Amino acid sequence: MSEGAQETALKNITADQMEQAVAATPASGGHRGIIAIAAVATLGSLLFGYDTGVISGALPFMYMPHAAQGFQLTSLEEGAIGGTLLIGAAFGALLGGRLSDRYGRRHNITVLAIVFLVGALGTTLAPNIWVMYPFRVVLGLAVGGASATVPVYLAETAPKRIRGSIVAIDQLMIVTGQLLAFTMNAIISNIQGGPRITIEADPSGTLAPGEYVYDTIQALQSSQGGTMSAEQYHAFLDQLVISGGNGETWRYMLVLCSIPAVALWIGIRFMPESSRWYIAKERLHEAIGSLKRVRDPHRDGPLEDELMEMAEARQHELAEEAQRRGLGYVLATPWLRKLLLVGIFLAIINQTTGVNTIMYYAPKVLEYAGMSTSASITAQVANGVMSVIGSAVGIWLILRFRRRQILIADVTGVGVCLLGIAATFQLAIAPHMAAGSAPPSWAALLVLGLMALFMLIVQSSNGTVVWTMLGEIFPANVRGVMNGTAVFCMWIANAIITWTFPTMMEGLGGGLTYAIYGVLNLVIAVVLLRIMPETSGRSLERIEHDMEERYSRRAGIGRPGPGPTPRSHGAGHHKTRSRPR
Repeated sequence: MSEGAQETALKNITADQMEQAVAATPASGGHRGIIAIAAVATLGSLLFGYDTGVISGALPFMYMPHAAQGFQLTSLEEGAIGGTLLIGAAFGALLGGRLSDRYGRRHNITVLAIVFLVGALGTTLAPNIWVMYPFRVVLGLAVGGASATVPVYLAETAPKRIRGSIVAIDQLMIVTGQLLAFTMNAIISNIQGGPRITIEADPSGTLAPGEYVYDTIQALQSSQGGTMSAEQYHAFLDQLVISGGNGETWRYMLVLCSIPAVALWIGIRFMPESSRWYIAKERLHEAIGSLKRVRDPHRDGPLEDELMEMAEARQHELAEEAQRRGLGYVLATPWLRKLLLVGIFLAIINQTTGVNTIMYYAPKVLEYAGMSTSASITAQVANGVMSVIGSAVGIWLILRFRRRQILIADVTGVGVCLLGIAATFQLAIAPHMAAGSAPPSWAALLVLGLMALFMLIVQSSNGTVVWTMLGEIFPANVRGVMNGTAVFCMWIANAIITWTFPTMMEGLGGGLTYAIYGVLNLVIAVVLLRIMPETSGRSLERIEHDMEERYSRRAGIGRPGPGPTPRSHGAGHHKTRSRPR
């Protein structure tokens, strides 16, 4: 059948015609259970989590001198390794959605598996930091693309009876990927005995020849209680005669990213394309063949009913597309411009919690607190466990409490935790570092405990609320462009924080650095009390009306909107979004 004939048939199709088409069209391949599809597709989200989490254990080995197979990183270079991935992710999220819409969800995931593999092997084999950076951008493109494609594929493929739980599993797989990265880092580091270096000669006379745990060398820095500035420390490393070291351990950590990438490439080739994508392209018979592969009519209902819903939804989307506006229209409309700023603010506070300062740099922070490198890499597993628990709890919280309550409580709790970390550094760690003595062992454990509590709070509340609200507060005809702009700003904020944090820790110390983030979050809590709208229990249409009324007012813009009326129980359609972690 020609494309034009199919388009005409789809536009005007009746229930009887759909039933006949379903009966006449065979499945396009073998049956695939939704659990199998989710297991394969969420490998993309697992890679998302693994690639963002693995760097926390790799960085301590990258800090080792070149002669010990490390990169002898400066704090600025350390931040750039994390930041370049996130800049790539920002653009990957923008491109991933567009390519997915044009070429198909399954096709896009197949390409992303290849990009993940190229990025993983490129970073693993990088001979120097300047080769590492572009391959980190490549990995970022894959991370951003996966964040924009995998949830859409799952939501469109899963039957409605379990769609919510399947998409929630996707969110859980991201933090599971991070936990897996932390665990593998710990195993590899312990097998290697932590960072170790063999010094053949030290012309300065500071160290005798022999093998050293690298913590001994790092302790010479003023930021870790020694007497050398950053410049003096790197000059000291340059003059050492080094005969060996295990700095290449970071390569073993990074190369593991290639295994799930290969599994994803193989597995997704056996999965069907999204039937809803076929409908969007007016390819009815291919949609039927694809849907037959993933549905059990006895459990999921008649296929023709679901296909008729898809066809009707497509006609509604076409009508909406005719009214869709761009970013210029948003910026020219005062209330939409204000709403966009609120959306960008919500997106950015997802990152100003400082969650990625712990996700990427916790081992380094624990080293500053007096913990050994090997122990700090292992301790990061605790943060990963709390992150997974928090993500599971978050699913319950957003069903039980209002969005404003959750988010304001979140940033307040985060602020208190961060100030607790700051106080521990300032009162229990800094005095010992200034005196050249080791901090008490309980100080590092207290910092770790506060980090774990922090991860539990953030992962159970902030991300869940922010991503849900970004799909709710924007009007339908500009939702895509406004949501895309807010999410892009989120990725950029993530990159800036990730890039600058190591330099702040080295220059300002743990006390002042975490105090800045702690105070910032308490200020944000006050701002949210004034500007954050409430969307719980309202249909998208009611929310759109409330947002226009709220942000069209000259005065009183800070007052919370009215509570939901008894009839405002419509479960609004939550558009799937690309999301940083």
